[in-house]
Amino acid sequence: MTDSEFLALAESTLDRIEACLDKLNDDDVVDVECKRSGNVLEVEFLGNASKIIINSQAPLQEMWVAARSGGYHYKRVGDQWRNTRDDTELFASLSQYVTEQGGAPVSMG
Repeated sequence: MTDSEFLALAESTLDRIEACLDKLNDDDVVDVECKRSGNVLEVEFLGNASKIIINSQAPLQEMWVAARSGGYHYKRVGDQWRNTRDDTELFASLSQYVTEQGGAPVSMG
């Protein structure tokens, strides 16, 4: 994948995550506030002030996630972002992290 292809894909991934979280917030599933600055999406859970940070790492062509449960790296495999350690898919993992930190079961699919 070229650098410009990665940047476009990373941007659309962050847009998709932000839109999903905004919908969950609008539907009163979780109380979150998203802040975007370039390639960094900061998700703050207003009930407990915890955060999840998602950002792209262009030199490595990875998406990185920092959650209360730890830090994770996702590399593109086919048409999915896969965890470089345990091969879990990004949106499935985010569902778990948001559920843990937001206090309500969510699906980011």
